[in-house]
Amino acid sequence: MIDLRSDTITKPTPSMLDAIMSASLGDDVFGEDPTTNELQDYMADLFGKEAALFVSSGTMGNQLGIKVLTNPGDEIIVEAQSHIFFYETAAPSLISGVQLNTVNSERGMMKIDDIENAIRPDTYYFPKTSLIALENTHNRHSGTILSLAHIEEVYSFAKEKNLKLHLDGARLWNALAATDTEPAEWAKYFDTLTICFSKGLGAPAGSILLANKENIEKARHWRKILGGGMRQSGILAAAALYAVRHNLSQIAEDNRNARFFAEKISTAENINVDLSRVETNIVYFDYLGDKEIADFVNCCEDEGLKMFATGKNTVRAVFHLHISRNDVDVAAEIVRHCAD
Repeated sequence: MIDLRSDTITKPTPSMLDAIMSASLGDDVFGEDPTTNELQDYMADLFGKEAALFVSSGTMGNQLGIKVLTNPGDEIIVEAQSHIFFYETAAPSLISGVQLNTVNSERGMMKIDDIENAIRPDTYYFPKTSLIALENTHNRHSGTILSLAHIEEVYSFAKEKNLKLHLDGARLWNALAATDTEPAEWAKYFDTLTICFSKGLGAPAGSILLANKENIEKARHWRKILGGGMRQSGILAAAALYAVRHNLSQIAEDNRNARFFAEKISTAENINVDLSRVETNIVYFDYLGDKEIADFVNCCEDEGLKMFATGKNTVRAVFHLHISRNDVDVAAEIVRHCAD
């Protein structure tokens, strides 16, 4: 079975399992897990930040970033299709006591004028706008990349307006591979940012939160409150370290496989795919045939290909390290057959 539902379905390779088995362990709540400490130091250095905190998931990382940069009653500006708004179960309101003001965009990049229009006037009966959150790559905009030029523009605007900036960088690895740029070039614009290990890199769990030392200490406090003190977390941190050190080269191949797949299905009858949006490892396409979308997806699964239907006519395919070029060929042929 070729599984393109998500890049989160990957499993540890034998070499990653060896790294897990040989990891040095301690109690991370006491700050004594050497492997977790090594991962945090490595990631902080890689991204040019003062400190880092290993967390169980990207959602936890995002919520800790929001928590340390806001006060209850604040409002944060997010893109209307963002993960924080769409998939994090209203966590900002529950954990930080803040509400979200959503801004529509093309390709995930909010226009500065639209961001400015979303900022609340300094009047007592409005919430205070305190934070802008970006997402890179942007999942629901087909894995599009928020360019460095756009990020620098938002950063300059946020600085002018005295607003903080957070990045949901769950798939930032894919943007780095596609643009051949250094991690610190992206990280320097953000007060807090998260990066995921359990998507394209293939680790079984975990994300990292990056920030200055003060905010990481605040985040550590709230991680404990939220139940994120994982004790011998080096078992997971070892997988993350292995993934960063050995699997980054695969990310570029995932991006190429997605493009190859998109091009192959783009000429199929009843399939519409916007190739201009296929920039990384995610492909969204529309099925325009006579079948119900569920029947189309089921047909593909019966033929050996799993994908997600994300809308009335829309399907998502995500490429990852378990997918070979031969798998891409087979998957495209299955789509073409079921779309006929």
